[in-house]
Amino acid sequence: MIFTRTTVSPNQLRGAPCIRGLHIPVASVVGMVADGMIEEEILRVFPDIARV
Repeated sequence: MIFTRTTVSPNQLRGAPCIRGLHIPVASVVGMVADGMIEEEILRVFPDIARV
């Protein structure tokens, strides 16, 4: 499976998968979802994330 909205670079956040073009770790967003946060709450924390 190819994920076009994420990137992995050893020079960015120690190689952790990030949202493409941003220094936002995918794990942070997944953790927020796992904690029960809804989309609007996540977008308040990370307003640079675009809705799809």
